[in-house]
Amino acid sequence: MFMTKSIGAGALLGLIAYYITPTAVAHQHIAPESQPEPAPLSRDALLAGFGWDVETAEIRTEKVAEGLYVLFGLGGNIAVSVGDDGVLIVDDQLPELAGKVKAAIAELGAGGIDYVVNTHWHFDHADGNVALGPDGVTIISHHNARTDMADGGMIDMVIAQYEQAPYPQDALPEITFKSEMSLHFNGGEIEVLHFSSAHTDGDAAVFFHEQNAVHLGDVFNNSGYPFIDVSSGGSVDGMIQFCEATLAAINEHTIVIPGHGPVTDYQTLEQYVVMIRTVRDRIQGMIDAGKTLEEISAAQPTGDFDAVHGPESASLGFVNRVYTDLSKQTAHDH
Repeated sequence: MFMTKSIGAGALLGLIAYYITPTAVAHQHIAPESQPEPAPLSRDALLAGFGWDVETAEIRTEKVAEGLYVLFGLGGNIAVSVGDDGVLIVDDQLPELAGKVKAAIAELGAGGIDYVVNTHWHFDHADGNVALGPDGVTIISHHNARTDMADGGMIDMVIAQYEQAPYPQDALPEITFKSEMSLHFNGGEIEVLHFSSAHTDGDAAVFFHEQNAVHLGDVFNNSGYPFIDVSSGGSVDGMIQFCEATLAAINEHTIVIPGHGPVTDYQTLEQYVVMIRTVRDRIQGMIDAGKTLEEISAAQPTGDFDAVHGPESASLGFVNRVYTDLSKQTAHDH
């Protein structure tokens, strides 16, 4: 899941206008007893809110290095490794798109999908498991992501809530890891690492060492402000730690594949970390000064970053989640 900076394809369209105002967002979490949360969206309503039509959706393919591609459709970016050993993908979007994803891979001259690595449990990155798992594709994820998929749960996007149903057994990862694992596949090492809880409690970064590339899932959103799923164990400090650990593991020539948005580079990820750290420190300072979420939102702590990640309305969910996370920490410390 992600917070988007535009109202084009992939945006939350009317959901933003309907759900987000600084007052509503503040009341939703400061005084929930007097401001009941709206009912969770149905899956159809959720897809419609994003402006996603699975029938007319097209898959766009971008070659980023020899043997490595990125597919863009509806939901999280899909990395595709193709070679003599077969096909490995990172994330798989929606089950309704499985046929189109397979067709796009076939156009690369590759066969069927052998492995899928889920970067985390959210529907827009892992729901494709429901179609691929029964086909015999081997699914890999962090241990916590598998638990989250098996349990299901509420995804609180601030602007809307969605109850993700538990995945069936044949859609769950068969292979899990706690901190790191490697696949030696298609002529190189594909390393899967978990540095910290960040976007969720089960994030994975996938390093394609042969191509000097990394897929970060929704720890890195290159289409707007990040979404921190606090109820799923995500945290702003963990997101900073995860991104900094990634930067330490790559170099200035590394291809950086975000969970959403265009493929980019080391420098863009570096600037993203500066933004998150700056906003985090500003919000913490206002929390320490006794400011409410409503007051913090009105102060526009993301203002100087909105030109890149905005508009300001899209930042409200980010501000809300950072505030929610840091407020819990501050209360615990006291």
